[in-house]
Amino acid sequence: MFRKKSVKGDVHTELQCSVRFLDDSEPQSLSFKKETPGQELFDQVCNKLNLVEKDYFGLRYVEDKQRYWLDPLKSVYKQLKGVNPCVLCFRVKFYPSDPMKLHEEITRYYLFLQLRRDLHHGRLLCSQADALVLAAYIIQSEVGDYHPEDHPQGYVSEFKMLPKQNAKMEAEIMEIHKSLTGQVPAEAEANFLKKAATLDTYGVDPHQVKVG
Repeated sequence: MFRKKSVKGDVHTELQCSVRFLDDSEPQSLSFKKETPGQELFDQVCNKLNLVEKDYFGLRYVEDKQRYWLDPLKSVYKQLKGVNPCVLCFRVKFYPSDPMKLHEEITRYYLFLQLRRDLHHGRLLCSQADALVLAAYIIQSEVGDYHPEDHPQGYVSEFKMLPKQNAKMEAEIMEIHKSLTGQVPAEAEANFLKKAATLDTYGVDPHQVKVG
């Protein structure tokens, strides 16, 4: 259900919904009116994220256990009036065939975050060998170069990256991480994207998402 801000006149009543982001930061509340189209709300989100290359992204919601994309041309109110709680998720909608052709580093970063989610939730299916390499790039991005004094045994377990992650896999990820010394976060993320884009399940969502 919508949270309402009390404004005189039904047409001008401000409604609110929460938006969740790819980095799992605190959801933000956005206000809109009954006639506000989806595009206007999406633009609000993109402005908050300093995102220029918008075409790859969208806002998704769940209704009756079915996932839908918010239609940019239709009223947000009409699309979400049956949704409870009123939550939108900012997600990648279209995966670029070559991530390295994206112009903005921030765009590549949000794609990286989406693919991390895809890997963790089992949507980005690949061999275990490929999964371990991808996980090592994530670790390099998060903690930088491996240093024994900074990264005691078990440090990899602090990051949940694979669907069936276990201690043996984490030990292998650590060994790969050691080999990535010198890669700054943006470089590790770029290598992750290049690797992910070669996989057959890159950009494939096994759960159909409909346009609202």
